[in-house]
Amino acid sequence: MPSLRKSLFAAVLFSATALSPLAASAETILGALSKAYQNNSQLNSARAGVRVTDEGVAIAKSGWRPTITGSADIDFSRSHFDARTNLGSNRGLTLTTGNFGVQIDQTLFDGFQTRNNVAAAESRVRASVESLRNTEENILFNAASAYMDVIRDRQVAVLTEQNLQFLTEQARAARSRFEVGEGTRTDVAQADAERSSAVAELAAARAQALASAATYRQIVGDEPGRLRPASPLSKLLPSNLDAAIAIASSEHPAILATQHLVDAAAFTVKSAEGALLPQLSASAGVSSAYRRTSPGSADTGQDGKTNSASIGATLTIPIYSGGRTSAIVRQNKESLSQARIEVDVSRDTVRQAVTSAWTQYIAARQTVVANRQVIAAAQLALSGVIEERNVGQRTTLDVLNAQATLITAKINQASSERDLVVASYAILSAIGRLSVERLALQVTKYRPEEHYNAVKDKWFGLRTPDGR
Repeated sequence: MPSLRKSLFAAVLFSATALSPLAASAETILGALSKAYQNNSQLNSARAGVRVTDEGVAIAKSGWRPTITGSADIDFSRSHFDARTNLGSNRGLTLTTGNFGVQIDQTLFDGFQTRNNVAAAESRVRASVESLRNTEENILFNAASAYMDVIRDRQVAVLTEQNLQFLTEQARAARSRFEVGEGTRTDVAQADAERSSAVAELAAARAQALASAATYRQIVGDEPGRLRPASPLSKLLPSNLDAAIAIASSEHPAILATQHLVDAAAFTVKSAEGALLPQLSASAGVSSAYRRTSPGSADTGQDGKTNSASIGATLTIPIYSGGRTSAIVRQNKESLSQARIEVDVSRDTVRQAVTSAWTQYIAARQTVVANRQVIAAAQLALSGVIEERNVGQRTTLDVLNAQATLITAKINQASSERDLVVASYAILSAIGRLSVERLALQVTKYRPEEHYNAVKDKWFGLRTPDGR
């Protein structure tokens, strides 16, 4: 019995910590989603990935801009003349030369490669923005699922604790009846077995609740305190499955992202084909050459400085490159074909997700209603079986079975209520509408276009827009 009291105390302590209003201010599901939107590391990583993609546009636009290079070199040499082989006294000669110059090169025509590279980079940016939106929806859905998992598992732990208390009382009553000759040893053994099983179930339920809390912490970025019950997003859902599929086909970010990648692949093909066209570039430069001989003499008349300037144009006509350029074109065409197939893959995946979420929502809604009826009937049956047992018409086993039926019904109800809410969020996510705006989350929305506009036309500068 001391171990049982300790177990009961731990169960009561757990439920009090999890459910007491004094433990923490009550959190709502939308509040949890807001925290996940701000804190989730996976989402922040995806945002950084979009910023990386933004720089691809500035890199592509560099093909339109000039390149300026400077060069400088200086040489020192010393020669020694021996008086035995040369008339005159021994002497040394030091020669100093230097060259300094600046050159500017500008591409005038590159077969439209730069234009297509820029268009491809812009399409990749649009694809990355849609991929980010898809990640946002996945994180918000995962946060909603984790929120409801915590609520469900805490309810299961409390129900399991109540079941243990009930079975402990039944075991005590069975032992008392046995001691006065009204029960059997079998009744006592059955009651003790059910109580011991309930102790194990309570330990497992508490462990599952703690595991769900850890998942919540990972996704939301905060410990789950007291969580308010949540309701399904019925008002935000389409009227039927066909409408949901139609919305998803036109709005889901995963589909839009693959469509933008098709555009990027098409521009990449054009850029590769541009390598087969003539290339025209211009260049201009200025340079200064310096020469000094020490000590000076009559034969060093070339000493001094020479300044020069040059300007020119170069036309390059590709004739044959060993088949490399043609292979690159063919490779990019295959990539374009693959990108088009990926659009169909995304559509099929989204359609399956919408259908699955919708059917789960309908099933969960019906299950919630059915479980309410099961609980009411099981509660009535348990009360009747206990009364009949007290007058000798039922056995202890009948009471234990009735209690098990009631607890199972309540646990099933907790799961079905969780499934109903999660399925409604799954539908919104599957159709591409699980967003900050539609949920009216009280957060500052991340706007990827701000970074893009800050870097897309930058000519120079090592600092990022946020000062790094």
